[in-house]
Amino acid sequence: MNTNRFFLLIILLTVLMVACSTDNIVVPQPQDSAEIVTLTPLPTNTPHPTEPPVKEDAGGIARAFYRAWEGMDYLGMYSLLAPSSQALVDVDSFVRLYEETMATATVQRVHTQPLSLIQQGETAEFGVRVTWETAVVGPITRDFTVPLKFEQNRWGIVWDESLILPELAPGYRLYLDYRIPARANIYDKNGRALAFQGNIITLGVIPGKIQDEEGLLSLLSQMLNRPPEEIQALYASALPDWYVPIGEVLEETMQQYATAIQPYIGNGLAIPQTRLSRLYTPEGIAAHIVGYTGFIPAEEVEAYKAQGYRGDEMVGRAGLEKWGEDYLNGERGGTLTVVGPSGEYITTVAEREPKQARSIYTTIDRDFQAAVEEALAEAINSHPVAQAGSIIVMDVNNGAILAMASYPTFNPVVFDTLRLDSAVELGRLFNDPGRPLLNRATQGAYPAGSVFKIVTMSAALNSGLYTPDTLYTSTGSWNRLGDAFVKYDWLEGGHGTISLKQALVVSCNTCFYDVGYNLDEADPELLPNTAVQFGFGQPTGIQIEEATGLIPNPEWKLANIGEGWARGDAVNMAIGQGFVQVTPLQVVDMMAAIANGGTLYVPTLVDRIGAGAGIPEEPWPPQVRGELPLSPEHLQVIRQSLWNVANSEAGTAAYQFVGLPVPVAGKTGTAEAPPNDPHAWFAGYAPAAPYTTPTGEFIESPQIAIVVMVENAGEGSEVAAPVFRRIVELYYGIRPLTPFPWSEP
Repeated sequence: MNTNRFFLLIILLTVLMVACSTDNIVVPQPQDSAEIVTLTPLPTNTPHPTEPPVKEDAGGIARAFYRAWEGMDYLGMYSLLAPSSQALVDVDSFVRLYEETMATATVQRVHTQPLSLIQQGETAEFGVRVTWETAVVGPITRDFTVPLKFEQNRWGIVWDESLILPELAPGYRLYLDYRIPARANIYDKNGRALAFQGNIITLGVIPGKIQDEEGLLSLLSQMLNRPPEEIQALYASALPDWYVPIGEVLEETMQQYATAIQPYIGNGLAIPQTRLSRLYTPEGIAAHIVGYTGFIPAEEVEAYKAQGYRGDEMVGRAGLEKWGEDYLNGERGGTLTVVGPSGEYITTVAEREPKQARSIYTTIDRDFQAAVEEALAEAINSHPVAQAGSIIVMDVNNGAILAMASYPTFNPVVFDTLRLDSAVELGRLFNDPGRPLLNRATQGAYPAGSVFKIVTMSAALNSGLYTPDTLYTSTGSWNRLGDAFVKYDWLEGGHGTISLKQALVVSCNTCFYDVGYNLDEADPELLPNTAVQFGFGQPTGIQIEEATGLIPNPEWKLANIGEGWARGDAVNMAIGQGFVQVTPLQVVDMMAAIANGGTLYVPTLVDRIGAGAGIPEEPWPPQVRGELPLSPEHLQVIRQSLWNVANSEAGTAAYQFVGLPVPVAGKTGTAEAPPNDPHAWFAGYAPAAPYTTPTGEFIESPQIAIVVMVENAGEGSEVAAPVFRRIVELYYGIRPLTPFPWSEP
């Protein structure tokens, strides 16, 4: 056969096979070609211009529509509507309707499940089950039969409002009636309130109706604890028929004066007005722990609404009020209804009862907390230069905070913006240069000073370069960085030849400069890594706001300062200076670990969560965050040195604990903070040896760790150690309490 006729026949057969077959076809190529071309046939469901489209296309559009709804992609949904539906509703109205409906119903997620598809020519029906997960009324599930139509050469959803919810019709909308449980309380560990819901009563006068002004002013003066002339000045310039608010009292105060006040109501005193408010102890005890509530900031309203909030509530803004919001606010309930164009009730879509909020019981004792706060305020206010500071008392066996004080402080009640003097008091609070809102116990970050020598000694012992008895001769100065960088000891002339463990007792700076130099020479990461293992430079995990502090290392310095690590950086770090920043909370956590045998606990302010919503009371279990990088032998060496700090003749703070029946151990710290005076530190634990309390209780091992930090107040041994002693006396009920040295006449 002629070759050309042969290839022509092959091509003809190929065309016929493509037209008749759905299988892949291999077309022979000329013999001088090695390539084989595979032709893939057109899909069998490709619509023919003269034939109705097939089922899969309609189903694909419907499924895409509901996948877009699951992703809250309303623009995507609109693009899948049939052109005739798009002509009836514009894109902005469509998107707004979905957004408003989802927001009103507090929908958090949408789930869809295809059920069926029926297609006849250019129309189809898609069955689908849609479930809304809402924050307030629970899940809402509806089955839909969704019409589709083939228009303008594509499938589209034939849409109306009933595809959002079957109960909706044009002009209808959803309305949610919230049921909000009462906010739960915050208690001390014994069940005494620190924050609670209560009534505030506003007292006001109408000047022209006052008959017995002297008697009224005398009574109001007692109730408001203000001089009569101050109260009179509030309404002196008012017109006779004006209502003038005078002040606010608690419900208990009103009950106390109920009989006395009755004759004045209507005779100058207006009917008292009552409102519900978040209340705190009158003294504002544990303000930095408890925190405060406030209205939801505008930029956070949508996020709260997504959680089921109405948007106008008072919520926790700081402290345990903020951390415990999910417990304290309970679980909202409500009734979701459909209302008509005039607001008339149409039908109920779903409803759910609210769940009771759960109270938080803290680890503190209210009386002890108040006493610690009072001691701190007394120490600072009586000191010639001190202005701020903090104290923390921790249970060494579980990390529970027994007291936490920061000075200056505030009363959380000032954040009740409905109070008469709220604006003035808040303005004063925010503009106070003492920054009373700062919780210095957890948010204050400072150079650690000599308290950090515990870390440096631990790194030295672990390095293999030192033993506890390694000797160093202290002459009072140190110049291994060069004559241009000579450093000096705090004791002029030095401490002579001492061992490493003695250097911690006498707090010999030059010895620790030398240790830092040698450790850095061996491994620049050794000292920073040890500090991190002690819990520094990272959050502790406590429930309230805290700073992380800073432990510098070569990588950090290059990234943040733009300079390479220098030997001097390690030398400064060795005595807790340079770039080192620690919080009092981190320091007390370290001391607690030293006292308990090496376990670093996550500090906690929560003792238990109260019962509610069908859930029983739940204890808050201790959590471990790490172990100190010390062998039992090395740990005992450090404990002995800390004992000697407070008890031996050479100890830097021993003179402050003479006569104290409770044996203590600890470490002084005087951290340079130029151009101001240094910060004063003392951190330790008690009892550091077996002790019998005044009530006859025998205590064999340490119970509490304490840190005292007084900003810019001078030497740790002179300022912080006496305050530490006062806290030990308060905790163990020792009377009379030792006065602060600077407050003695």
